[in-house]
Amino acid sequence: MAGWEKGTSANRRVLVVIPTYNECDSIIRLIPLVLEQAPELEILVVDDNSPDGTGALVERFAETAPRVHLHKRGRKLGLGTAYVAGFRFALERDYDLVLEMDADFSHDPREIPRFLEAAVEADLVIGSRYISEGNTRNWPLRRRLLSQLGNLYAHMVTGMSVRDATSGYRCYRRSLLQRLNLDRISSNGYAFQIEVAFRVWKLGLRIREIPILFVDRVAGQSKLDRRIVWEALWRLWRLRLLSLAHRL
Repeated sequence: MAGWEKGTSANRRVLVVIPTYNECDSIIRLIPLVLEQAPELEILVVDDNSPDGTGALVERFAETAPRVHLHKRGRKLGLGTAYVAGFRFALERDYDLVLEMDADFSHDPREIPRFLEAAVEADLVIGSRYISEGNTRNWPLRRRLLSQLGNLYAHMVTGMSVRDATSGYRCYRRSLLQRLNLDRISSNGYAFQIEVAFRVWKLGLRIREIPILFVDRVAGQSKLDRRIVWEALWRLWRLRLLSLAHRL
């Protein structure tokens, strides 16, 4: 058993994947806060050619910070493909754990040590808003209802027991990512989070939810739109049918 699985950080390599599109107001403030949570942490920013210069800012930062990496993409390709690119980066470079989080401070970087601790005994750790002690702050009622109904809908369609399947604050073990067929993951909006959780659940791997406080962004613009919502609705049925046909 590896040293970090016994409760230490010996020889553990952890990559935090942060997708960005027009996040220059927050990303440079976020990076130092993430890095100070643990010495073994590194960051990969996956930027979709942000018009506001987010990628250029991260690139300049990375020149003097060896724990920061940038993956620049030529155009806006979406959340799901950004995370898959991050997963591939981690697998190719032998990271032990991969965290994913938003760039807009809706996910508190000070929670990262709790994810690392929980990953000692879980393959996937999900930061949940909808278990005991989890919560949201400054979220409009409409957004909260949409999120809660989305999770209820995901449970009803898939039967998955995860309470917050749409949460984007997560930690994956390398061994889990090796078992996922990344080429088969087709969702690209917020449905991506549901699809990956469902595939992990169907593999029978260990999923643990820990409570988090989700805070609505204070800068920049939300990426949620009607197209993303509709994608989540119909892709759940596709996943269910693939599962029934044993084609996941």
